This record gives sequence, structure tokens and C-alpha cells, in this order.
Amino acid sequence: MAVLSRDQILKAEDTQTESVSVPEWGGEVIVKTMTGHARDRFESQIVGKNGGTDMNNIRAKLAAATIVDEKGELLFSEADVAKLGKKSAAALDRVFAAAQRLNRISDGDVEELAKN
Repeated sequence: MAVLSRDQILKAEDTQTESVSVPEWGGEVIVKTMTGHARDRFESQIVGKNGGTDMNNIRAKLAAATIVDEKGELLFSEADVAKLGKKSAAALDRVFAAAQRLNRISDGDVEELAKN
């Protein structure tokens, strides 16, 4: 493998998307990989400012951070998380599983965040 230059790295298209069927919502959603910045922001929502963890609405938080439209723009903001969290747990689990897979967030990662 060749050693990459700065420009090659910055120009590389490294995002992925996956369409996820959500029959509870009557269609499909597009789930996208997060940027490094978005991943850090998501994790900071889980790890509280005082060092505790806030696992409340974790599925909705990850869904909001990864569901995009056809142009790749996020459909939800952090302000939508509470409303999204009131949607079907089965539907959110489908999205959560896809987002975990695409973003390489294992159950162990979530547990580690909770410990730290």
C-alpha cells in the first residue's frame, strides 16, 4: 500500500450510507457514518460534564446524529432527540443497529463510555 499524502487524505471520500427499512415508520431511512467531530459530539452527549453518564435516549441520540436525507444532510437536530425518543423502540433499534455497524460503535464501546 502507498503512503498517503495530506491532500490525498483530506480529499478522500470516506463516508458511507446505508438504507434501513423501518416498517413501523412506513418506509426507509438513510443512515450515514459520522465525521470524527460528530462522533466526539455524540460521545460527549453520553458522558456528562461532571463525569457521569447519560444513557437516556441513547438510541434517539445516535439516530439523530446519523439519519440523513438524499443529499447527506442530517434530518434531525439535538432539539429533536426527545421527540425522536418517543418513537417505536423497534424502529429506533433498527436505526441504532445500522448506525452502530457503520460507525464501528460496539456494545463494548457504549459500556466503556458508561464506565468512564
